[in-house]
Amino acid sequence: MDPARIRDWLCTTARLIDEEKDRLTDLDSAVGDGDHGVNMQRGFTAVAHSLREGGPDDMTAGQLLVLAGNTLVSTLGGASGPLFGSSFRALGKALDSPGTGADDHRLAAALAAARDSIQRLGAAQPGDKTLYDAYGPAADAFAREAEAGAGLAACARAAAAAAAEGARATEPMQARRGRASYLGLRSIGHQDPGAASTALVFRALATALEAK
Repeated sequence: MDPARIRDWLCTTARLIDEEKDRLTDLDSAVGDGDHGVNMQRGFTAVAHSLREGGPDDMTAGQLLVLAGNTLVSTLGGASGPLFGSSFRALGKALDSPGTGADDHRLAAALAAARDSIQRLGAAQPGDKTLYDAYGPAADAFAREAEAGAGLAACARAAAAAAAEGARATEPMQARRGRASYLGLRSIGHQDPGAASTALVFRALATALEAK
């Protein structure tokens, strides 16, 4: 996997998060503390900075992702920091693990590892109204397209579409995890902000891979 593509992905994510921070804050204001947008912007701005200042040109794709994950854990804050941070660290470690295969299959396996890390850390299941409801479908869609030989860009487009649909699908759910779960039935009718952020991460991946 080309490290330049990973840099593009992470920097594009930072840009999209910055553009959408107010929407993410509005979503979180309905079901949480109202700081998700600001936190995500701070975290990914720090990631972009770490790539400029702490990511030398000879770093592998996996090392860049681990760097991003470590940065998110230390700067993002709240529950999102460990979840997003661990997912990028798992993604990076899996991508750099020994093995052969086409980039799309290796990235599919790495996204599955990241998905699993989110599930383990957050103990979330599909339908709990969390970021897992967007990340799980996205990783699955990427893997299906990879198995079909669609190529990296098509895999990423499918993952982005699945993440966006997964985020939208959280709106009618009742939250069973996180702060939103304390609202009970009042959590229904609001999109999960973590799922919305996850959709931006996968939109950024599609954008970065389309550009190559």
